[in-house]
Amino acid sequence: MSSRRRELPLSVDAPRVTIGRSSQADIALTSDEEASRLHAVVERLGGQWTIIDDGLSSNGTFVNGKRLIGRHRLIPGDSIRVGSTQLTYVDYGRPTSARTSVSDVLPTRRALTDAQMAVLVALCRPYGHRAPFASPASNKQIAAELFLSAETVKTHLRVLFDKFGVGDLPQNQKRARLAERAMQGGIVTDHDL
Repeated sequence: MSSRRRELPLSVDAPRVTIGRSSQADIALTSDEEASRLHAVVERLGGQWTIIDDGLSSNGTFVNGKRLIGRHRLIPGDSIRVGSTQLTYVDYGRPTSARTSVSDVLPTRRALTDAQMAVLVALCRPYGHRAPFASPASNKQIAAELFLSAETVKTHLRVLFDKFGVGDLPQNQKRARLAERAMQGGIVTDHDL
């Protein structure tokens, strides 16, 4: 395997970059037999770069040694393996150790229980059809929709706050930020709403 180094600058003008063995891919790994023709996608979402492998690849995409399922927000220094090719995400605008106060990794749908997913979708439902002045559903609204107690909804939300890295935010910001991260990260889609 060749160890030559190559850089591909990411640009907000091209917010979607494909990676794969196809010569049509933005990052074309034509000599990597372990890479799928369309292996993964790097996409700018909510001001952050993410890598996505929603079952596109046969052999999987690995970030920092862990198999990627769904989407991962890239952090400077992240090591990405696509087939037998090693990539490193570098952000020249911030130091490698820089992290935000919000969790750097979004959970996937598979990482959520059916009950957590139902609560998350109900929380986000007011945002359906891109409603311009929506706010997340209240515990009472979620409880009524799902036939649960308000306490059960609170318990699920506490877990979701932690899974989505918003547990440390002020109480009045957690629900809206959770809904925002779930929708921007593609965990809750328009189809769900």
